Amino acid sequence: MPFAASVRHLQTLVMSFHPIIVVETVEEERIQNLINKATLDLQLPVYEWSIAQGLVRMEGNQYNRWKNEYAPPGASRAAVDTDTAEPIDALRHVQAISHRAVYWFKDFATHFDDVIVTRLFREVAQQFAHNQSTLLISGEQVSLSREIAHEAVFFDMPLPDQDELHKAIVEAVQALRGRIKTKLSPEEMRTLVNTTQGMTLNQTKKVIAYAALEDGQLTAKDIGRVLERKMQIIRETGLLDYIPIEKNTAELGGFDRLKHWLARARMGFSPQAQALNLTPPKGILIVGIQGCGKSLAAKTIAREWQMPLLKLDAGRLYDKYVGGSEKNFRQAVSLAEKMAPAVLWIDEIEKTMGGAQSADTDGGLSRRLFGSFLTWLQEKSQEVFVVATANDISQLPPELLRKGRFDEIFFVDLPDEQDRTTILTIHLKRHQQNPANFDMTELVKATEGFSGAEIQQIIVSSLYQAIHEQHSLDTAILVRAIKATVPLSISRREDIQRLRCMATDRFVRAK
Repeated sequence: MPFAASVRHLQTLVMSFHPIIVVETVEEERIQNLINKATLDLQLPVYEWSIAQGLVRMEGNQYNRWKNEYAPPGASRAAVDTDTAEPIDALRHVQAISHRAVYWFKDFATHFDDVIVTRLFREVAQQFAHNQSTLLISGEQVSLSREIAHEAVFFDMPLPDQDELHKAIVEAVQALRGRIKTKLSPEEMRTLVNTTQGMTLNQTKKVIAYAALEDGQLTAKDIGRVLERKMQIIRETGLLDYIPIEKNTAELGGFDRLKHWLARARMGFSPQAQALNLTPPKGILIVGIQGCGKSLAAKTIAREWQMPLLKLDAGRLYDKYVGGSEKNFRQAVSLAEKMAPAVLWIDEIEKTMGGAQSADTDGGLSRRLFGSFLTWLQEKSQEVFVVATANDISQLPPELLRKGRFDEIFFVDLPDEQDRTTILTIHLKRHQQNPANFDMTELVKATEGFSGAEIQQIIVSSLYQAIHEQHSLDTAILVRAIKATVPLSISRREDIQRLRCMATDRFVRAK
């Protein structure tokens, strides 16, 4: 959402009798700018409170000590307004004001443990509902009781848009004028701005300044440093795993139809698509037999599209406290949106959403998570491409498989002869083996019914055996390892057959 649209949205909330507005963000400078612009046209005074300074009146970027008709003549702003520093005193002062205004209370939710503060806050909110004043609460994470939440509306403070980020980069460069050189083409500058998407303005200025000062210049090479900073943001949350592109070097054998579809879908992120008001692709669901390359496909997409790969681990979402799991999910997808454009990989999605078919399995938690996921997938505006993988689609809610949820659903079967030839070649070369030295026809025939992961493991175990025997790897050693392995196609024959029957005429074959 552009900044101007955010201003209009806040104005609408203030004018439509909302006594409590909650903004979850750490960017207080942007909140101040937003409030200033929103209230300027409305001609409303603005007051700001924090535990450190008490209540002061905002006048643009200047502050005066908050005062009412009872304040001493000539009273001016002090370092700390001892009259209103305490939450109860601030609320009582606000309660005495008769004219309309907007009151911005910083980190105020941390004081709701006090029952008197909570009760007085509710009374002020009830009063404001009649005189059209507004209490705006901000903080990184704001938790409200049900009584207060009933009167509150959450304002989604969007991350800085490209115009704001471009301005922040220019300001950082200008602040270092004379100490650094800027060597960026217009196209490289656009790429740098896109890379900073998802960062706050302060984070952007800091990372740009650091990258420029490190070698005395700002160039296209510094884009990588910005991505490294994004990786640190991911690590700090613990909800997502970040898989760097440079470490993602595996090759994907087969999957011709999937590759063709992805080549076309990639155009959805292009300037040409944006000019035609085309929305970027939402994502795909890849279902199939375990070990046949579904996870590798997610990694390959991120590498080919040059996007950060974020992995959502279902186990990290669940929280023992009521509402905690849903909150973790919101934080995870919000973080993914901050990293946009990005690929969000949800591995074995049936473990996260599988319980949604029965509300009794976990008190309805899986159902709520599933609903949150569907809503986000349908309404997300950021360029986050979802790659969900599943081994057992019988555990997935039917709504997830409905046409239109994902852009496409692909089915991955066991590799055929051509695929097995490709897989054998890839893994032999990876381990410094020349495929020409092996009887590929015999190996391809012997590995019928084997998954790609099983073939890879056979090559690895055979190499260990060859080292143990002090012998170079040959076809005979590989064949012995193949014969000693019971593939999933035998141990889980019924499950695989059932999966194939479900996928027939319903999903697109990836190969």
